[in-house]
Amino acid sequence: PTDNTFIHFSFHSFLREHYIRIQNSVMKTFLVAWVSLAASADALLTNPAAQKVQKITDVLKDRAYVTRDIKTPDPIPEEGQQAALELMKTGRLYRYNVAPGEESVVSLCEKEICEYTGFKYCVGLNSCGSALMLLLKTTGLQPGGKVLSNAFTFGAVPSAIEHARGKAVYVESNQDHVIDVVDLEKKLKENPDCKHVLISHMRGKLADMDAIKDLCDQHDAILLEDCAHSLGVFWQGEHSGHKGIACAISSQSYKMINSGEGGFLLTDDPDIAAQTAVIAGAYEGLASKHTTVPGPEHFEGKPVALPNYSIRMSNLAAAVIRPQIKTLESRIEIYNRRYNALVDKLESRVGDHLYVPKLTPGVTRMVHDSIQFNLDKKFTPDMVQAFLDECGAHGLPVELFGHKSNARNFVNWGFAPADDPLPQTAEMLSRACDCRMPLMWEDEDFEDLGNVIIESIEKVLSDNDML
Repeated sequence: PTDNTFIHFSFHSFLREHYIRIQNSVMKTFLVAWVSLAASADALLTNPAAQKVQKITDVLKDRAYVTRDIKTPDPIPEEGQQAALELMKTGRLYRYNVAPGEESVVSLCEKEICEYTGFKYCVGLNSCGSALMLLLKTTGLQPGGKVLSNAFTFGAVPSAIEHARGKAVYVESNQDHVIDVVDLEKKLKENPDCKHVLISHMRGKLADMDAIKDLCDQHDAILLEDCAHSLGVFWQGEHSGHKGIACAISSQSYKMINSGEGGFLLTDDPDIAAQTAVIAGAYEGLASKHTTVPGPEHFEGKPVALPNYSIRMSNLAAAVIRPQIKTLESRIEIYNRRYNALVDKLESRVGDHLYVPKLTPGVTRMVHDSIQFNLDKKFTPDMVQAFLDECGAHGLPVELFGHKSNARNFVNWGFAPADDPLPQTAEMLSRACDCRMPLMWEDEDFEDLGNVIIESIEKVLSDNDML
């Protein structure tokens, strides 16, 4: 990486992470030595407990083991830490607490987000969920109005539809984890009264956005994009989100920019931007303190006609986001390099037993900060669970999208249930696995990660006489 900010915080993180890794290595070595001693030859003859620790010894010696925390988020650069500290000294955390002619930290952040994504207008919010809800409210969704959306997405998407008082109608997703365009056309024809289509780019994966835009135009439906996972992803050379009339991005802790919670609504439409600013909390004349919204003529009457939901982004959140925008490109390069190496390894070793979703032609730049794969259909539900158990026993908690408690499984959306069966999505989810790829891990940690996945697949197949 060439960005000085990234290098600065990476050096300190390097020292910290190497200390942690040394600790982990020492702990693993100590554990092997301890259980080896406990499981001596004499003890094995008389002590059942010793037989158990012998098995642990064998696992640690003969199988790969992940010793790092899979939930490790990207750290806040030192520049962001200092900016947050200085801001707290002033007490000016509220975005509108600035003198005339000054720009708030949120306004500066919104400008930088616009520059990175190529949008005219941007409004910072307290969450991406709020941004998704406002996408619908500011584009005319009426109470009970239908919204077509992915059957495979995070529960925050149907929650936002419910929050906007809409009715979610789900479209099948395919083996590549994107919305099925054929089923979208079918659902548009079956629901001629549906005027909103909200496409979720789950884990950053884009469907055929040109085909989707054409279908929306043909059926007079408004296209909106959930880009929570697709910051930095490009479609046909343009940042994701531009096919729809507006989009939302996220700064929740496990996204490419991390403020714990936060989000942005992006659009080139002046009316949507003005409505968003007012509903978010620009009451009276506070819209004048924004810099990435349209002129005052677009705000006439809106502070009186529209509610104030008080869902603004704080200056504190914006302060920690800003330096992360500078390092996006260098971090994306690291993520993608590691992902490509991991996929090559998995496909060369166990490619007959899993499928890694393919990118849609038209995606000109992807951001791979996690990996997903579908276990082959020969894996029964019991074998799928055995694979997850094997990974977990070796330090790698792999998630199954179709698990009965997973918030990405549509069967768990009791607040917005599907009216019709979704067999294609259900089948895919039943064997679709998900694993984060933390930035602060080292390359050798991903060797361990890949080996755990490979060895767990081989172990399950071997146990079922299928290898």
